[in-house]
Amino acid sequence: MYLSDMHTHSIASGHGTTCTISDMAKKAAQNGLKLLGITDHGPGTLAAGTPSYFRSLTYSPKKRFGVELLYGIELNILDTEGTVDLEEELLSRLDYAIASMHSQNYKSRTREENTLAFLNVMKNPHVKILGHCDNPHYPVDYDALVAGAKEHQVLLEINEASLAPYGYRGDTRANNLEILRCCRKYDAPIVLSSDSHGSGHIGDFTYAAEFVHQAMFPERLIYNNQIPKLKVFLQTR
Repeated sequence: MYLSDMHTHSIASGHGTTCTISDMAKKAAQNGLKLLGITDHGPGTLAAGTPSYFRSLTYSPKKRFGVELLYGIELNILDTEGTVDLEEELLSRLDYAIASMHSQNYKSRTREENTLAFLNVMKNPHVKILGHCDNPHYPVDYDALVAGAKEHQVLLEINEASLAPYGYRGDTRANNLEILRCCRKYDAPIVLSSDSHGSGHIGDFTYAAEFVHQAMFPERLIYNNQIPKLKVFLQTR
């Protein structure tokens, strides 16, 4: 059982999700989580979080139903320069940011260009997790990616929604194996993420956990249960 889930989406992300942050926290408590990250999609995603929404998170309760909450964002990577869709002033108010490629905002380019976009976004001190970089539609150089993550203190995630049968990214297993191989090589930590849109899959790492265990990935490099270390990692600029 893992105690934290740092990639989840509430009603503010759109996509038909109707769960409030309180709904998410209540479900997290029922599932035994101690730490929950709310990371709604950035303004570049249709019908998602607005700048005023992310500004308001500063005033939201840091604990609900006994679960500690961190408030972040899933940023959209916009170009190979690593430009993102929320300004620095608002990013500095949030606890951390995930950076991801989504087709609405970033059209896949060459392997070298996609890798460059990830490497550049990791230079942003607020970006602490790379979101679903296992996506086969966005080929990247995982060796370079993980070396960059190690340098800039960024976590790669093993995304439950990518590996589960209900996922829509295609077969990501080969890419996830390469992520784990490179993370082992560079002694770089990871997190398991549900990427739950709504409360239905919060803390559900059924396929992600099985995958990392079958790959014999070191438990010491999975930060979900190392909450003090995870919090320091996420909040170190």
